[in-house]
Amino acid sequence: MVSISRRAAALVLGACLAAPAWAADAPKVKLATSAGDIVLELYPDKAPKTVENFLQYVRDKHYDGTIFHRVIDGFMIQGGGMDRNMAQKKTRAPVAHEGREAHAKGLRNEAGMVAMARTSDPDSATSQFFINVADNKRTLDPPGENAPGYTVFGRVVSGMDVVNKIKGVPTGRSGPHGDVPVTPIVINSATLVR
Repeated sequence: MVSISRRAAALVLGACLAAPAWAADAPKVKLATSAGDIVLELYPDKAPKTVENFLQYVRDKHYDGTIFHRVIDGFMIQGGGMDRNMAQKKTRAPVAHEGREAHAKGLRNEAGMVAMARTSDPDSATSQFFINVADNKRTLDPPGENAPGYTVFGRVVSGMDVVNKIKGVPTGRSGPHGDVPVTPIVINSATLVR
């Protein structure tokens, strides 16, 4: 009887260690979009500065009225910085890059994972984020000690069907910008739902 209990406990412990550790009390943010609702779970234990930066933009209502302005099927959907007219919203100072730290704690650029968009400067992320719609670990994760990658800080826990609907919308050009949905996909509101 004792050996069965020990084996069962070992199996449970092994399963827990094999799976990524998602925080039970992780904050959740609902993006109410024109295509449906998407709920993101955020991981301050793995990317604290990035999560606080994102949550401050949520509290400031920055994301309300922005669009998913860059959509590439088989890659990602990006939003959080442009309004319906493709005018960039004013942002706060960039957040310090945490890509390597988040990667070391198990976060990867896989389908459904949320990461910060940035320029070629690793410390340039402000408000824009993207949701991976494919496994992008090979191209977006830190490939070595000196490569920063893109900071993953959350995942979609509800509404992946909405993400998949968005990734397939027709896109075109809008001024200098490519991959812009022909019909705007608006983030009507972003709210903390915890």
